Amino acid sequence: MGYSEASFEETECGEVKEKPYYSKMRLKYISMVKAEKLKSLILARIRVTRLELWVTRALSMILLWAIAMQLKSLGEAVSSPRTPKSTFSYPLPPERVYEKNGYLMVSSNGGLNQMRSGICDMVTVARFLNVTLIVPELDNTSFWNDYSQFADIFDVEYFIASLRDEVRILKELPPAQKKKVAESVFSMPPISWSNMTYYYNVILPRIQTHEVVHFQKTDARLANNGIPDEVQKLRCRVNYEALRFAPPIQALAEKIVRILREKGPFLVLHLRYEMDMIAFSGCNEGCNEQEIDELTKMRYAYPWWKEKVIDSEKKRLEGLCPLTPEETALTLQALGIDHNIQVYIAAGDIYGGERRLATLRAAYPNLVSSVDFP
Repeated sequence: MGYSEASFEETECGEVKEKPYYSKMRLKYISMVKAEKLKSLILARIRVTRLELWVTRALSMILLWAIAMQLKSLGEAVSSPRTPKSTFSYPLPPERVYEKNGYLMVSSNGGLNQMRSGICDMVTVARFLNVTLIVPELDNTSFWNDYSQFADIFDVEYFIASLRDEVRILKELPPAQKKKVAESVFSMPPISWSNMTYYYNVILPRIQTHEVVHFQKTDARLANNGIPDEVQKLRCRVNYEALRFAPPIQALAEKIVRILREKGPFLVLHLRYEMDMIAFSGCNEGCNEQEIDELTKMRYAYPWWKEKVIDSEKKRLEGLCPLTPEETALTLQALGIDHNIQVYIAAGDIYGGERRLATLRAAYPNLVSSVDFP
């Protein structure tokens, strides 16, 4: 706003002084400008305050959600005591926190190797479906009549703790879910040889519907279906790191290895010639009539063994039979294995006993098994 010469007057002393009327107008203008600026500042501050309030509310919601997830995880863990960190000689991996879709219970089946492979698959399935895995039950209905459970064979505390950065594993269901399962549980066998798509599209919706799903058997064939690298890596981690044997078994194994080493070089042979293996495969090469009849009766005694009538000779020609002890001796000799080496039989009772082991023992006299160790 400009001011003309008419806005000023000269005093008696010669000083130039603004006329009163124009002075009042100027003050009023300045007041208006200051009021507008003040109003703008107040509105800007209100907008900033509202934005800060919105951000605070959003952060509070995120924090509350994280706390809720932690409390939920803690609630599940209460029902399954964890081993204190002090029992491990290494730092535990950070626990993975995720919103869980339900619970998976598993009854493993088969021999120890098959159950081990199945457990690797079930841990992997639980991880990628974001469900909580209950420590699997081992098969107590097999030929071996072995009533050992998971904690008798494997270090269960290490199993749970070492995988906590991938999947939550509990020894048993939380109380609420345990009560629900006692009344009714959705139980089913997974389809064997399935890939991860089957578990995403079929199994996950059932877990989300029923909360708890029980597998009557394990599927040990994930690796046969072109699975992604991250899935296979977790299977390997479970098999070679997490499934550590229980301390008594580990101590016995170390003792056997120590004794073998003290006596010189040795070879460990997993001779697959136990009674259940021969009956299941139907490969009766070298068996007498009484043994063939015994094996056939055993095959019919297990309803879940699908093949009953088996042509042993045809199956053998197709390369589907395990090596006999006699053939194993020929194979070791063809490989140039020193006949003086110790051969440790890592297997159960060989069907046919010493009669079937005679050829192998003649070729490798230093034949030993677990019964030879005090």
